[in-house]
Amino acid sequence: MEIKVNFLDNLRLEAKFDDFTVVSDQPIRYKGDGSAPGPFDYFLASSALCAAYFVKLYCNTRNIPTDNIRLSQNNIVDPENRYNQIFKIQVELPADVSAKDRQGILRSIERCTVKKVVQTGPEFVIEEVESLDADAQALLMPMAASGEGTRVLGKDLPLEQTIANMSGILANLGMKIEIASWRNIVPNVWSLHIRDAQSPMCFTNGKGATKEAALASALGEFIERLNCNFFYNDQFWGEEIANAPFVHYPNERWSKPGRKDALPAGILDEYCLEIYNPDGELRGSHLIDTNSGNVERGICSLPFVRQSDGEVVYFPSNLIENLFLSNGMSAGNTLAEAQVQCLSEIFERAVKREILEGEIALPEVPTEVLAKYPGILTGIQGLEEQGFPVLVKDASLGGEFPVMCVTLMNPRTGGVFASFGAHPSFEVALERSLTELLQGRSFEGLNDLPQPTFESNAVTEPNNFVEHFIDSSGVVSWRFFSAKADFEFVEWDFSAEGEHANAEEAATLFGILEELGKEVYMAVYDDLGATACRILVPGYSEVYPVDDLIWDNTNKALLFRADILNLHSLDDASLQALIDRLDESELDDYTDITTLIGIEFDDNTAWGQLTILELKLLIHLALQQFEEAKELVEAFLQFNDNTVERGLFYQALNVVLEVELDEELNLDDYETNFRRMFGNERMDAVIGSMDGSVRFFGLTPTSMKLEGLDRHQRLVDSYKKLHAARSRAWGAA
Repeated sequence: MEIKVNFLDNLRLEAKFDDFTVVSDQPIRYKGDGSAPGPFDYFLASSALCAAYFVKLYCNTRNIPTDNIRLSQNNIVDPENRYNQIFKIQVELPADVSAKDRQGILRSIERCTVKKVVQTGPEFVIEEVESLDADAQALLMPMAASGEGTRVLGKDLPLEQTIANMSGILANLGMKIEIASWRNIVPNVWSLHIRDAQSPMCFTNGKGATKEAALASALGEFIERLNCNFFYNDQFWGEEIANAPFVHYPNERWSKPGRKDALPAGILDEYCLEIYNPDGELRGSHLIDTNSGNVERGICSLPFVRQSDGEVVYFPSNLIENLFLSNGMSAGNTLAEAQVQCLSEIFERAVKREILEGEIALPEVPTEVLAKYPGILTGIQGLEEQGFPVLVKDASLGGEFPVMCVTLMNPRTGGVFASFGAHPSFEVALERSLTELLQGRSFEGLNDLPQPTFESNAVTEPNNFVEHFIDSSGVVSWRFFSAKADFEFVEWDFSAEGEHANAEEAATLFGILEELGKEVYMAVYDDLGATACRILVPGYSEVYPVDDLIWDNTNKALLFRADILNLHSLDDASLQALIDRLDESELDDYTDITTLIGIEFDDNTAWGQLTILELKLLIHLALQQFEEAKELVEAFLQFNDNTVERGLFYQALNVVLEVELDEELNLDDYETNFRRMFGNERMDAVIGSMDGSVRFFGLTPTSMKLEGLDRHQRLVDSYKKLHAARSRAWGAA
């Protein structure tokens, strides 16, 4: 995690990281102002808080109340060496906590991350640099190549060289990548989380049988998502980019809707139109991209090559953004390597969907076959030793597809987790199923898995597949666990050998799609210095239902974005028009504004917590429409999960509105005790919201220029690095 420090007045310092700001000071006796804790005080508090976190985690998973649990920490300083200290952590537990749980709570504190880092002894590297924003590789784990390097199936270069190449590409883009966490809870299963230190919303996870394989996986995913603009999906990129010579890619094409909002000529082909516009309901306005929001410019479309005949077909960027998420994108050392990964993922998701929604029972992999892969078997045994039964299944549907499945059962909670993996190699597909299962997860995280069901509707509901796509946490049918399999086990093999193995495997995977009667469209991206591709298989690789283009399109943001960002400058007529549009849209009142308009607000602000319901409430207040505001305040207090501070404001507002709307009550009779209950500052805000002197309490003014929105600006700045690199690449071409 990158922490940037600013020097304030006197000895005060400000540390900024993610969306947080921490201020430190020194006591007056050390020439400070005593306005905040000192740096060492924060260090001491961090270990106590970390210990308490693990206690809380242990208790939450076992439904043990923490109300009467007390924890304290004291540091005992060696009088002869003040750097030699003992941290004594003491826990007071209620009498009704069992002896087993008492030991469990103490053991949980042993897992405290701060404690373990201190005990291991971090290494400090202190250096001068020309620019803090440079040196993008410095935060990655050093991977020194030795000899020929580490070769793994599916990679055209050794892992060490792959890591060095990808790190160099990110460095050239000016991105500082940091490793936020590692996981290795069973043998031969590694995962990690990496992110852009300057824009933590840009992050990926990697997985593999070794540290190096997991890091290469994470870096590859990071580069694929940069190339395909995935980090910036659904987000507003600002007016500067919206009006630039290009918005997404230099080879994009713009077209305006025809008469009566008809689809313009030159986008999609007949095959795609039959899939995406079967009933003629799709209009041009449905395809305006969310990122630019430039209605005047029209529809932005991106070129893809139809694999059946090499013809270029233009896909509206908004269609891709709405339906495909990250499915079908990959980066590799070579184009063939990227294609194999891309197509493997497409088969993994499509076959998973067919199996889960069809409630298909899969055949188990025989023990003698698993024994051929001792490294994988060791990882599975590690899970079973921790009390998690594991089922290893052949998901190839009779040898038709290169897909495997590893399913974990949690007897403690009754939850299950079906993880799928795909690759032309049986071994690689099996390894991916296992590493995907534990990617970024602790043993405690396996307590949140959903329970299986015999209710078919719960399994086939479209959002269930979305949950499976995002993190495999959707619902699984009990029928999936039947010992009577719907297919025979096949020890399949779609792999090739030799120098051109990936090219041959890619051809095999393209051939399977051709046999299914699917058209395949591919775009290749190499203008950032890496080889990446995106493959679309209409009617097969979408994640969201096609109907979402009409009924749940992300570009609904364009109906609200400008007015919401300009909220403080709208007159009463514009405010009324905004609230009317919100009502007419029939959007869920609990939709957050961040999602609605594609703006990354700081989670720790009122904007970051704002929902449609609260926005409508504040607009009614500004318009002096107190009856409507009262109804929404009651709904907010009953259902909304906001901060304690925000909740108290609305509690106070609720009682003041109660008085205002009752002709027999007078606020003067109650204000003194309201102030004693809620405090003067909060009551001033409430009364000001009633008389109009305070508008949109807690929402700082901004506009389409995005001023004050640091989190979102960091995301836009990240995208501008790609935009500049593409401009340079195409300018030099």
